[in-house]
Amino acid sequence: MTAGYTKVILALGSNLGERNDTLTTAVADLVDPPEVRLLGVSPVVQTKPVGGPEGQPDFLNMVMAVETTLAPLELLEHCHQVEQKHHRTREVRWGPRTLDVDIIAYGDLISDDPVLTLPHPRAAERAFVLYPWSLLDPNAKLNGRSVAELAAVAHDMPDIRGFDGFGDTAGVPAKGAVE
Repeated sequence: MTAGYTKVILALGSNLGERNDTLTTAVADLVDPPEVRLLGVSPVVQTKPVGGPEGQPDFLNMVMAVETTLAPLELLEHCHQVEQKHHRTREVRWGPRTLDVDIIAYGDLISDDPVLTLPHPRAAERAFVLYPWSLLDPNAKLNGRSVAELAAVAHDMPDIRGFDGFGDTAGVPAKGAVE
């Protein structure tokens, strides 16, 4: 990591519109300012919605690692601006959305700030975050625990499918097992 920069894990999801195009463009938008540098991106996975209203379309989810000189709340504002650029509306909690960007971890920072709790308070329970993160970084840890191990026991792991733009499931273990 570059001096003065902090490593950050971001989770992206989309279940409205051109989901794959939205995620691709959002990655570029998120690393557009010089204060945010891309370290890597996970494969995209397709998942059932977790929480929220019934009948939502499936999500495409991915994780990206960046390094940034932005303070946590500045980065949150930047993420919200990128969501707005992609026509994100906040009408129903956990409802369908064109783009959702969550800060999962900001270096080793632990914060219970109600505006930005770090690490993300529900990340350790969500395979749609954990599994792509484990593909990006098999040695990743969250709260001192292996991200891959957390993914393996997450209730939504059986619903994760690979996605290559055509619904292919190559690369995703059967029955939600993490290799």
